Amino acid sequence: MNSFGQHLKKFLVENVRDYAMFVALIAIMIVFEVLSGGTFLSPDNITNLINQTGYLAVLSIGVTLVIVIRHIDLSIGFLSGFLGAVAANLMMFYHFNAFTAILVVLLLGALAGLLNGSMVAYLGIPSFIATLAGWMAYRGALLLATRGMGTIIIKNETFNAIGNGYIPDIPGLENFLPGYHKLTLLLGIVAIIAIIYSSISGRRRQIQRGIEPIPFDMFILEMIFITAGLFYITLKIAAYNGISWTLLIVLGVTMIYYFITERTVLGRHIYAVGGNPEAAQLSGINVKKIILIVFTSMGMLAGLSGILFASRLKSATTTAGTMFELYAIAGAYIGGVSAAGGVGKVVNSLIGAFVMQTLQNGMLLLGVDVSLQYIILGVVLAIAVIFDVATRSRVH
Repeated sequence: MNSFGQHLKKFLVENVRDYAMFVALIAIMIVFEVLSGGTFLSPDNITNLINQTGYLAVLSIGVTLVIVIRHIDLSIGFLSGFLGAVAANLMMFYHFNAFTAILVVLLLGALAGLLNGSMVAYLGIPSFIATLAGWMAYRGALLLATRGMGTIIIKNETFNAIGNGYIPDIPGLENFLPGYHKLTLLLGIVAIIAIIYSSISGRRRQIQRGIEPIPFDMFILEMIFITAGLFYITLKIAAYNGISWTLLIVLGVTMIYYFITERTVLGRHIYAVGGNPEAAQLSGINVKKIILIVFTSMGMLAGLSGILFASRLKSATTTAGTMFELYAIAGAYIGGVSAAGGVGKVVNSLIGAFVMQTLQNGMLLLGVDVSLQYIILGVVLAIAVIFDVATRSRVH
């Protein structure tokens, strides 16, 4: 076997947890594209798929950190639905503007998360029980918030644009590359350049610190894989209406949480608590404070999820939030988070959420029976957990 083959085998073995879901996503998309006769990867369906994933993606990112510190949050689904209904009530019955309603909802979400975290950290209540109580309470609160009407129609155009609108294009360039959203193309190219620059800079820092980086040929292969995928998605959404406000929000949340988890002391403490809470406590980390921060963050993201979902539907319904928590948790596990704690990346959980939504979107497109859809999603989740156990045992 030549050096490239050896490097590739070693790279895949060492990074199997990080790249398995990318391979799975590509395989799933190819299968649906073939079975749908070319409809699945059309620009309008890809854009629709991305927008459908928004509310689930932010939940998956938040619950990843909850699982990393060895806890769970079952309340996030109906908390999301309830807070979306709160936003609808504030705007339609109390005449709040969209921005004020959003701020109130995010604050209420953070307070709900703080309550969960306090019960877990200071009262010693298992997170499963504490958040199950929240699941029941927010389900009832959602029914109260919708006032028995079943649906509250949201007529605030600013709010509805969050889930249905797109960023404006560059004016005066209508005749240049007609049929493509020019600002989306520009932002995609800038993102590719930024990723390449950041990756090269990171590799240089590793060398300067005496850390052995991945082989150069594997580094080039990784850059080709990432940039080709990003450029393909950029072309697809640019051929429709461009970048949606939902996508912009999800990318912003991902970047913020990526920075927190990868580049800050708080991030290192979160993973330390997840890896070994007792050792983290002995080393001077305030474990209870970390639990509070993570659950508060989760509550705020549940509020954001409720905003994205209500905005996309242009309404608040009594069924909003149903199964959200299970899909978000499934997305996190498919993205590689470990039930044992201490392992999980927010970017991978974003991809995991996209895998979940891709499966649902593709099966709906093909007209798969609902009963079979649940069975397939259950099998995929089981495979993800088995994969987690298998890779952990290999590492240890």
